Amino acid sequence: MTTVDRDEDQFGSNLDLIGRDNIDDLEAVLSLVGQYDVEGFHRVPDNCAAEFTWDYQKGAKPQLDKLYEKAKKAQWNAQTDLDWSIEVDQEQVVIANAEANPAQQQWDEATLAGTALEKWDEKRFIEFGIQNQNWLLSQFMHGEQGALLCTAKIVETVPWIDAKYYAATQVMDEARHVAFGVLSLQEYYKELSASELRERQEFAFEAAIRMKDRMAMQEVWERMEVPTGDVVKIMQAAPEQDDFQILLFSKIVPNLKKLGLLDAADGWLRTKFTEMGAIAFEHLSDSTEEEDAFADGSPAERQVV
Repeated sequence: MTTVDRDEDQFGSNLDLIGRDNIDDLEAVLSLVGQYDVEGFHRVPDNCAAEFTWDYQKGAKPQLDKLYEKAKKAQWNAQTDLDWSIEVDQEQVVIANAEANPAQQQWDEATLAGTALEKWDEKRFIEFGIQNQNWLLSQFMHGEQGALLCTAKIVETVPWIDAKYYAATQVMDEARHVAFGVLSLQEYYKELSASELRERQEFAFEAAIRMKDRMAMQEVWERMEVPTGDVVKIMQAAPEQDDFQILLFSKIVPNLKKLGLLDAADGWLRTKFTEMGAIAFEHLSDSTEEEDAFADGSPAERQVV
């Protein structure tokens, strides 16, 4: 990526980066509802040059070569590794989950009082659970397509043959490329200026907030025709939901620390994650440290990571 140094007054505020001043403004978060493209596809403009290398000496970067060798062994086949004979009854899944985790599936009467959910019967709550399942699976499905596109782009843009080989394995099986990204960027980031690092801090902050925002399940609430004010009341009465959203940062923060982005440019990103209550995750293992723990496991074990 080519960047240009910026003056300090050019750096973005919360409003510039995420469209709101308050990170936890629920009404603003709930207004971000995804829309279906009627054409059946969504085109994203992309201007990115492909980079050839004439150095085919494999193993010049041992850590990347190690990832490549493990990635080849860790490929899995959905056709044979999954039992497709299992019938899935979504309604029964919702009921079973509610029975197994009653505290997580119900709101008390005081929370629901005055909201649309106050008049819901059991059938309506089951439908809510089914829509929740559909939403969650959609996040994984569309996210994996995004990973497919990103890893294909990595093959084009990385300058080292070891990195191209590894990224090629991930076009087939998108897993463990976070460790690859950390290993590859460490060297590159050492050469960047404070202004360039700050630009990447802002990108990491915005990306993290966007992922956190998605956990509000905006499309589910809209499909169930629950007014925004009711959703705000329900979410504010369930602080454990915010704790779950913060867990998203348990890998992001240590990886950014590994890259030196937490404290670069006067620690701007550390301040942001502190405000979000996620800075404590900096002491957890980053993705490169956990690589050996799962790369040689069975296909089923690797899918858990």
